[in-house]
Amino acid sequence: MKMLFASDIHGSAFFCRQLLDIYRKSGAARLVLLGDILYHGPRNDLPREYAPREVISMLNPLKDQIYAVRGNCDTEVDQMVLQFPILADYALLSIEGKTLYATHGHVFNQDSLPPMQDGDILIHGHTHLLKAEKMETDFGTVAILNPGSVSIPKGGNPNTYAILENGIFTIKTLDGEIVREMKL
Repeated sequence: MKMLFASDIHGSAFFCRQLLDIYRKSGAARLVLLGDILYHGPRNDLPREYAPREVISMLNPLKDQIYAVRGNCDTEVDQMVLQFPILADYALLSIEGKTLYATHGHVFNQDSLPPMQDGDILIHGHTHLLKAEKMETDFGTVAILNPGSVSIPKGGNPNTYAILENGIFTIKTLDGEIVREMKL
C-alpha cells in the first residue's frame, strides 16, 4: 500500500494546499500526519499563509483517508475542529509485513525508543530535520525515519514529505525532487 507521510504543517494554508495537491496526484491510499497540524508553536515563526481555519477546511474532507498522531503543539481544542482523531501519541501500523511505530517525536525518537523489535520502523517528525537511516540497538536493527517539515524546515533542509511504497521510503521536496531514499 502506498502511503504519504508529512509532519509539521503548523497551520500553513500555503504548504497544506501544496501537500494535498501532491497527495491527490500521488495515488497514495492514506495520508499520515505526524503531528503539529494547526498551531505554529511558541518556538517557531509564523509559517507562510498562517491560516489554521483554512487548513481545517482542507483536511476535514479527507477525514477518511488521514491517520494522525498528536504533536507537541496539538491540543484538545484542535481536536474539536478536526473531524479525524489527532490526540493519540502514537499509531502502530503494519505495512508490507513490517511494524511501523508512527509518533510525533517529542516523546519517542532515536534517543528515546518506544518498545520495538529487530526490523521495526520508527517514523516521527518534530525536529523538522529529514532522516532515513538504520540504527543498531541492543535488540537489533531499526529504521529511523523523519519526512522533515512541510512548512518550517530547519537545518538548511527544503520543505519535504515522504512516500512509502514497495518497501522504499522516499523523501521528496514539494517540487518532487528526491532528497533521500532508503530500502526498508
